[in-house]
Amino acid sequence: MIKPDLTMPLPGELGAVHFVGIGGSGMSGIARLFLAAGHTVSGSDRSANHNTDDLIALGATVSIGHSADNAGLSTADALVYTGALWPDNPEYLTAVARGIPVLHRSQALAWLINRQRLVAVAGAHGKTTSTGMIITALLELGADPSFVNGGVIQSLGLSASFGSGELFVVEADESDGSFLLYDTSVALITNVDADHLDHYGTHDEFDAAFVAFADRASELVVISSDDPGAVRVTRSLSHSKIMTFGEDAAADVRVHNIVTDGPVAFELTYKSARYPARLLVPGKHNALNAAGAFAVLVGLGFEPTAALASIEKFAGTERRFELHGVVRGVSVYDDYAHHPTEVAAALSAARSVVGEGRIIAVHQPHLYSRTQAMAGEFAETYERLADHTIVLDVFGAREDPVPGVTGALVSGRFADASNVDFLPDWQQASDRAAELAREGDIIMTLSCGDVYRIVPQLLASLASTPERAGGVATPA
Repeated sequence: MIKPDLTMPLPGELGAVHFVGIGGSGMSGIARLFLAAGHTVSGSDRSANHNTDDLIALGATVSIGHSADNAGLSTADALVYTGALWPDNPEYLTAVARGIPVLHRSQALAWLINRQRLVAVAGAHGKTTSTGMIITALLELGADPSFVNGGVIQSLGLSASFGSGELFVVEADESDGSFLLYDTSVALITNVDADHLDHYGTHDEFDAAFVAFADRASELVVISSDDPGAVRVTRSLSHSKIMTFGEDAAADVRVHNIVTDGPVAFELTYKSARYPARLLVPGKHNALNAAGAFAVLVGLGFEPTAALASIEKFAGTERRFELHGVVRGVSVYDDYAHHPTEVAAALSAARSVVGEGRIIAVHQPHLYSRTQAMAGEFAETYERLADHTIVLDVFGAREDPVPGVTGALVSGRFADASNVDFLPDWQQASDRAAELAREGDIIMTLSCGDVYRIVPQLLASLASTPERAGGVATPA
């Protein structure tokens, strides 16, 4: 992949902008903002999706497939790329040869933000949901922020928009260090669970990036009191204003009395006052995400009761515990979880709503490096929290294949082989899930790859496969 040069000065002006990977959740949002700002926008992606369709409807020129001859590239004044782009991409090479500015998506976003008051949300997990909660609450509170989130906020049908207020809220990407580019006013760190070591090299370097991100915030740092990595980072901060959140008794915003039977309910204690809450989304992790969002809002000066009531309006984001259909009593969900900690949170949320039913997980390993490093952790998490797991093959994204690294690396680490199937063929995987499932169960796909594309196959297999007696055995 292309490593961004974050020291490159941003251009004073940008005219026509070409996006490589324009259909992605983050890139499409930024492209939408450039359109709204009056720029000519073109771009390309490997395949069409609802994001490319929406952008075309808004006036963008979108080509399917990457080529130096794609429409808009020859007249573009700048090219914007993602961290998943390889340096031999023909559009990237054409832009370099033309000598036009070549910007990482975070640089393009920083150019758009300019001097607005920025709330930036970072962390290995929970940042899309936390960002969505903050955006939803600010809109409810009448602040009308501009925003770019990593996922579509379901109640809005948008991942990005310009607002009339002074605040700009972004999901900040730590994967390649680009979150250090922003001129942040308020920084929220959901956790510092080590990931992306292919970029950082060591856990210490990963921590150091979060320290730098937090200390650059001009107004406030909001950070987890529970996550061990966040605690390490907090000890290293020199910032004068830090607000912690979590279950820890010493947290500035303390979460307690969490009830996870269905949509999560809990209480927050802030400045000795107690505030009850009940969200529209399930899972203990969302109570913690809400606490972080609450801390940001009160830190910005909003009244606590109104802030929490506004967070309660958040109805979720796409690809975060998203229900796609129910066939013969079996609910099919999709979730973006792609790290063992995220998988544990997603499966725990599913467990809180499935009742007496079982969970059949469909896991698509994401990245060869992550699969190789964390196969045992994935296996332990799935075997502990799901009733049966179907493992697909690795979605490599920006990485070249690694010999011997397949989905079998995960399935082979299960203690009980009867709890797992390795089925690289998607139709076989769909049929197996349908064969196992019975009324009241949840089938759940998990990955930030393209596993969501298997959902129609799962629904079709459920419709064509009669329920068999027994299904899978629930562990004692």
